[in-house]
Parts: sequence; structure tokens; C-alpha cells
Amino acid sequence: MTNVKLAIIYYSSTGTNYQLAKWAEEAAKEAGAEVKVLKVEELAPAAAIESNPAWKKHYDETQNVPVATAADIEWADAIIFSAPTRFGNIPSQMKQFLDTLGGFWAQGKTVNKVVSAMASAGNSNGGQEQTIHAIYTSMMHWGTIIVPPGYTDQSIYAAGGNPYGTTVTQGQDGKMVEDVQGAVKHQAKRTVQVAEWVKAGLQ
Repeated sequence: MTNVKLAIIYYSSTGTNYQLAKWAEEAAKEAGAEVKVLKVEELAPAAAIESNPAWKKHYDETQNVPVATAADIEWADAIIFSAPTRFGNIPSQMKQFLDTLGGFWAQGKTVNKVVSAMASAGNSNGGQEQTIHAIYTSMMHWGTIIVPPGYTDQSIYAAGGNPYGTTVTQGQDGKMVEDVQGAVKHQAKRTVQVAEWVKAGLQ
């Protein structure tokens, strides 16, 4: 087995995508990967964070999570991104992180990374698929190898049947509407498996 290095890079204001990232971490470690869970830097002003108790609570609870850097991208054989939807697109925090990597990309250091993505929104038609597509569009520019889950496991159907990547609805109570834990874990293990094949082929 080839030892895959997986970076799980997420943005989460109230904790949904953090939970997706932690489930992915658990599954990837079970699959034998070395894993880093990393957040992108928060850009929102303190007043905005403090105005939402759930946001402030999650912000305080995740202060010890490392912030993703270009060095983490270079380290990784595979990357799983997870982000909430913002008006049918990725949040500015994730976009800024990607935009800071232009020089890194220009050196060819993103080529052949294995990538998959997950997303969330406040309702079932809130733009989750568009958010994943936006991430994948950037990844095409990076020259990565995109690994969607497709319909490769029954857990995907149970989670709502999204072939692009696991997506979940966050209800008004802050809880996930769909049961997506199994789909997240399958997606993570599939990403690690494909990364093993790619890494072995490149050696």
C-alpha cells in the first residue's frame, strides 16, 4: 500500500463542514492515509461573528485547527475541500485561499493532485452542486485529478444521491437534515484509493 498524504481543507462558520471534514478524516485514516484537517482563514469581521452565537461558539472551539497554507498543498497527494454555499458559489474565505496560490500553481505544484469536494447549504436546492462545480472548475485549472463519488456506493443514495460530492442541508435548528456520514466516509476512502493508484503510477 502506498502511503497517501491527504489534506482536508474546509471552511465552516457554524460547524457543519467541520463535521464533514472530521468524518472524512476518520475514514481516510481507516484507509491508511496520513491526514491533516485544515481550515481556511476567517475573513469576517469580529462583529459579524459575535452577532451569531453559533458562529462565535464554533469559531472559539476551533482556534486550535491549523490554517491551510501552500505548504500543505505541496505536502498532500490528495485534497478534499468542504465548504458551505454562498449564493450558489464558494465562500469568500475559501476563494481567497485558492486565489493566493497563483504563484504556487504557476510552478506546476498543483498538477496531478487528487481532489474531491463536499458542500452544504441552508436548503436542499440552495446551490450545493454549484459550489462543488466551482471548486472543480478551479481544480481543472490546477491540473488536478478530480474524483467524484459518482454512484459507487449505496451510501450515496441514502445521502440524497449527489454524484459530484457529498452535500448536506443544514436545518434552521443548525442540525444536518440528511444522514450523510456514510457518504462522506465512502468519498474519503475512494479519494484515498485513487490517490494510491496515482501515486504508485507516478513513482
